[in-house]
Amino acid sequence: MTNSVPMAEIWRGPFLESVHNGHAVVCDDSGQIVHAWGDPEAIILPRSSSKMIQALPLIRSGAADAHNLTTEQLALSCASHQGAAIHTDRVGKWLDYLELTDDAFRCGPQAPSDEDARNGLIRAFEKPCQIHNNCSGKHAGFLTLTKHLKSGPDYVDPAHPVQMACLDAFEDITGLTSPGYGIDGCSAPNYATTLHGMARAMATFAAAPEGSAEERLRSAMMLHPDLVAGEGRACTNLMRAMGGKVAVKTGAEAFFIAIIPEKKMGVALKIVDGTTRAAECAIAAILVKLGVLDAEHPETMKYLNAPIRNWLGVQTGTQRAAPPMI
Repeated sequence: MTNSVPMAEIWRGPFLESVHNGHAVVCDDSGQIVHAWGDPEAIILPRSSSKMIQALPLIRSGAADAHNLTTEQLALSCASHQGAAIHTDRVGKWLDYLELTDDAFRCGPQAPSDEDARNGLIRAFEKPCQIHNNCSGKHAGFLTLTKHLKSGPDYVDPAHPVQMACLDAFEDITGLTSPGYGIDGCSAPNYATTLHGMARAMATFAAAPEGSAEERLRSAMMLHPDLVAGEGRACTNLMRAMGGKVAVKTGAEAFFIAIIPEKKMGVALKIVDGTTRAAECAIAAILVKLGVLDAEHPETMKYLNAPIRNWLGVQTGTQRAAPPMI
């Protein structure tokens, strides 16, 4: 992944201590590049930043309407949630509606990131289940589509009709043939594309007309930022800071996307070294540059020009955008 540029910096006192390089692309609704940093044609795995693409077949197939899915369920289908009660309670009810149990999932058990939920399991001497997995909402969507298609239970198999539909949607909206896939943390295939392709896909979501699958998913994310991630998480914080007018979504290994309906623009970025803090800083910088995020908003300042403090609460440094991002 060559030709990357500095995107985020860590300063300790007067010294530049760390630099995080990356790539980013901003596209308009024609698919043209409006801004670019690094190599727009770098091949990437978007990881969980592609969840709204993986949810497209859920709506396009008619499964979402056949099963009367709510905006909350559509938001959860795009989520990387932290296993709080607001997430697992809703996914649990979704499973009950499908007349399925936790065993139907193929995402694997994961300890909740939410402190209350995690401590509750510990106090009850219980182990985490698959419903606690951050991807359980996406997998509930997969199970809904599986039931609608009357297909087999191994819905994460790349040859399964659900995953074939996801690949078709991915290649259609990115405008590119995927060079392949990697297996994600939740066991589903995650298809590769270019930064440009992913930004083009997000611009398509941004410009999609009312009632389309893309519009329904982006609107659900913006309506329920607490379900997309959770309290204290960058996706939730930044969507709230922008007043529900922009959808943002992180992915593992420092990927991030943004969908900006008012400007009909899409953003995709990747930090080369996989550091999440750098991706959060860089996406905040881009959103400020595009005029959709207030640089002085308290939530913005958790990621951009953010103070770094030691265990005594003394400020020892700052996380800031690198010069190419300003």
